[in-house]
Amino acid sequence: MTTPTPANANKAPEPKNTNKTGIIIGILSVIVIVQSIKIYLDYQEKVDVKEELASTEEDLASTMQRLNDVNAELDLKITEIAKLGGDITELEKAKAEVMAELKRSNTRNSKAIKELKDRLEGYEELLKLKDDEIDKLKSVNKELYSENRTLKTKQNVLNDSLNRLTKNKDELATKVAIASQLKAENIALVSVSSKGKEKEPPFRKKQLEKIKIEFTIADNRVAPIEGKKILIRVIDENGQPIFDTTKGSGTFILEGREEFYTAAQEILFDNTQQQLAFVYDKGSEYTAGTYRVEIYTDGYLMGTTQFVVR
Repeated sequence: MTTPTPANANKAPEPKNTNKTGIIIGILSVIVIVQSIKIYLDYQEKVDVKEELASTEEDLASTMQRLNDVNAELDLKITEIAKLGGDITELEKAKAEVMAELKRSNTRNSKAIKELKDRLEGYEELLKLKDDEIDKLKSVNKELYSENRTLKTKQNVLNDSLNRLTKNKDELATKVAIASQLKAENIALVSVSSKGKEKEPPFRKKQLEKIKIEFTIADNRVAPIEGKKILIRVIDENGQPIFDTTKGSGTFILEGREEFYTAAQEILFDNTQQQLAFVYDKGSEYTAGTYRVEIYTDGYLMGTTQFVVR
């Protein structure tokens, strides 16, 4: 008697292990791809950072070399002008500043390097001015030598040369002083209500509570980077300044006289076209008329504007 064959005796087994292996291989492939991308991005980021650091270091190295060159040239100018009997005070001050920079750490960011470059331009301009002074001093010394042999005939020439040198130095000092004066530009003036609402002039006196003066300090590469006290004066139509010492007003010297100012701010001038804003609350009603606003520092006028109160 023949034994019957089960219905599923010849059916092939399902490839479970094969499917699992394929899934595992797929997952591992994804992981490898993700890790590869991450490694590439990390590497690219490191390359970018390294290139940026290299650029900054190269810029700093170039700037420091310029600083060393300026330092060496300052030594030469100090020695030469001293031998010629000229004034080396300004050069010695610049020399001290350069030496202080050279002793500082060579690690600087981009902003610090830019500031150093700006100062370098000032030192290089000073050296150019001193070249002219050396030429004049040499000329004077030559005339002095000739005058020793013919004192009587050369005396007037020597005096004229010394007078011209003094005049030129005074004119140069005056030009530098004028060129280094700061200017206020883009001056804007508005009233500010208790709710912070701003209004441009003319103003109604019953609605005028506070005034806000805003302006920009103009670019000036001649002016040194240093602390400045910026003053504003609000002048009424009778020529009298508005001031209140309990609200920050005070006095300063203007053209040899002590005058009141309305408000003041202490800043570090860094030649970045700084924007300043003054808000002044008079605390009482303005009378109708035309008012003038003057902006000062170091005793000179930076700018002016005016407003009308009706």
